[in-house]
Amino acid sequence: MAGADYTDEDMGEAQPQRQSNRKTKGRGFQDREAMDVDDDRAGPYDTQSSGTKGGPIKSVESWVIFVSGVQEEAQEEDVVDIFGEFGELRNVHLNLDRRTGYVKGYAIIEYGEKEEAQAAIDNLDGRQMLEKPLAVDWAFSSGPPKGPRGERYSNSQMLQVFM
Repeated sequence: MAGADYTDEDMGEAQPQRQSNRKTKGRGFQDREAMDVDDDRAGPYDTQSSGTKGGPIKSVESWVIFVSGVQEEAQEEDVVDIFGEFGELRNVHLNLDRRTGYVKGYAIIEYGEKEEAQAAIDNLDGRQMLEKPLAVDWAFSSGPPKGPRGERYSNSQMLQVFM
């Protein structure tokens, strides 16, 4: 059967019809009828409550706190020793300046439990580490950001600060 011609129906496969020879890439080039508008492939999204009460928000796996005022000559061991007193540390990020090799002045610390992270914030905010005061707060929180003395900004104060 060397010279036999088969059609798509004979093979049992339906081939899609192309409308033009122009190649397109991306998701925006499908026909509107072919796209499923209610497609929830990504799953449900987490939402924040619209209340005005501020508070910490959990990241995907842990409770994250942000520490500023870290002395440039601090080592990861120094940070782990101080923050490890309040619970098990899941992760510690101590970013270094590429040019100098010193710490950039902040750390991001992850705890498994909210109570552990809250205890670290309560006990270490304002504490000295290598003769420099630390500022410790939640990395993710709902509500307005804190001001330099720890109080939350109101909307009018934020406008004054950022304008």
